[in-house]
Amino acid sequence: MKLIKKLWMLVLLSTVPVMVLASTEAHLDKAPASLSDQASLQRGAKFFVANCTACHSAAYMRYNRLADIGLTEAEIKSLLPEGSKLGSTMKAAMDSESAKMAFGAAPPDLSVIARSRGNDWLYTYLRSFYVDTARPSGVNNVLFPLVAMPNILGPLQGDQALHVEKHEGGHEVKTLKLVAPGSMSTQEFDATVGDLVNFLDFMAEPAKLVRYKLGYIVIGFLFILLILTYLLKKEFWKDVH
Repeated sequence: MKLIKKLWMLVLLSTVPVMVLASTEAHLDKAPASLSDQASLQRGAKFFVANCTACHSAAYMRYNRLADIGLTEAEIKSLLPEGSKLGSTMKAAMDSESAKMAFGAAPPDLSVIARSRGNDWLYTYLRSFYVDTARPSGVNNVLFPLVAMPNILGPLQGDQALHVEKHEGGHEVKTLKLVAPGSMSTQEFDATVGDLVNFLDFMAEPAKLVRYKLGYIVIGFLFILLILTYLLKKEFWKDVH
């Protein structure tokens, strides 16, 4: 009996850190991403190549796979960096050593970042930078404090300021307020980030839509097979009383 009590206490203690983390987890905004929205995927792909591949690579993604989201060969060729071919992978323009010297850490490969972090996390993170003059890059991030990445989307979004309100029990509520507008309105910027996250989701598993379609086909086949099996069973047993 004592052994059971001790084991039960260990189980309870082991769940405490999990509950504490859950209570302090930042709120994530819902990403407006849908793999069935081909126009969004195309906008996201073009934005990714133009803005993200300067520092980040996507070593498992080839340019010719952009045909899967409806881009023509001519459109894909217009996105290719100098010296790249249709079958080339998406390499960063900056090498990892130079990036590490510039930012203090090598930018991660983004091939499967959507599977690692999740769409909602990425959507919230890219919209959560704020001005912080104490940081080398001049910005910080609510979702990823002390992040090394500069806010490359700042000119589009504008500058945000962090406001912290303290409530009873030491609970803090952090909000961001736009203090200097960028070249895009808030709605336009959110839509652009949504397109980018949508493409990152596609890039993490380009065959996901094919897998979904095959799943529906298999389920449909099994349903038809079920009906035929039931009719066959009735035929076999119709003379059995």
